[in-house]
Amino acid sequence: MIYWIRPSGLLQRLKGMMNKFEIRTQELITLLPEFLSLNNQEIFNISKVIVNSLVHNKKVLICGNGGSAADAQHLAAEFVNAFSRDIERKALPAISLATDTSVITSISNDFGYDRIFSRQVEALGNAGDVLISFSTSGESKNCIEAIKTASELGLISIAFTKVGSELAKISNYSICVPSSNTQHIQECHIIAYHCLIEVIEDSLFRSKND
Repeated sequence: MIYWIRPSGLLQRLKGMMNKFEIRTQELITLLPEFLSLNNQEIFNISKVIVNSLVHNKKVLICGNGGSAADAQHLAAEFVNAFSRDIERKALPAISLATDTSVITSISNDFGYDRIFSRQVEALGNAGDVLISFSTSGESKNCIEAIKTASELGLISIAFTKVGSELAKISNYSICVPSSNTQHIQECHIIAYHCLIEVIEDSLFRSKND
């Protein structure tokens, strides 16, 4: 049975934790310069690859688990809808592989959870498409299997992960966070893919005079 802390004790604990926000924010501030230095060129490289794929009528597939599944959906929405509010543009083809519960549960039931993304890559992916995989640990088996299938089919693979992970090693390109703190890895991923989609939109739709 779970017992809640008495209200008086809870208030005391909360008062003692009021500096948590400052601590976590300062940790992120300290991390960001190293993250920028490590990935600045790679963001540019990845944006060029995705732009090239899109202008050749290719699409972007995106996968991830848990919070990274939310990132996959978030990034897909930025492609399909729009990120920048001041640009009138057409929709860009992107699909989150983490959203269709019927597909995910049927694959998991029949083939195993490790295949939930690779099976969709096999069904939807074509040579020249892009697969983006989010994994804070970089060891998620279903993301690794998806990258392997993408490689076999001629897709370009991009990982959002942490430094030294298996996912980074097997992907064509990677955005790697020099941290083992899950929340800070996710925060850095969000900054990176927001910058990425902005660069892509500017490259495809904003005139040189803007």
